[in-house]
Amino acid sequence: MKALKPFFLITDIGFILYWILTGFHWIPKNWAFKDYGHPFIIAWNWSFLPLDLLISFTGLWSLYLRQKGKREWAAFVLVSLVLTFCSGLQAIAFWAFRRDFDPVWWAFNLYLMIYPLFFIRRFLTLREEPETG
Repeated sequence: MKALKPFFLITDIGFILYWILTGFHWIPKNWAFKDYGHPFIIAWNWSFLPLDLLISFTGLWSLYLRQKGKREWAAFVLVSLVLTFCSGLQAIAFWAFRRDFDPVWWAFNLYLMIYPLFFIRRFLTLREEPETG
């Protein structure tokens, strides 16, 4: 969990900051991805809001549960990791089908796809300790 915590904090807080910046239109146009102002692309981007916020909630909640010694923390970690992978995959697939390659946005989304893979296996094989007493 020590290795995972910084990834969760960066990713989950990053998602929240991204949506605040997006909501207030604070992302400079030269940093935005292709066709950022097109209504279809705006709708596509905003369709990620519920998923990204769910990722942030489950990730941050898992850290809280772990700190409190609650057993459920591992389940929330796994949910957050799988959803994070899916979020990155969906964005990369969309841009690949459009044949749109922006190295910055691809890097962010490849990060979302790749880092969870290193941790998912660990949480799939995590064994529950037998209850005592």
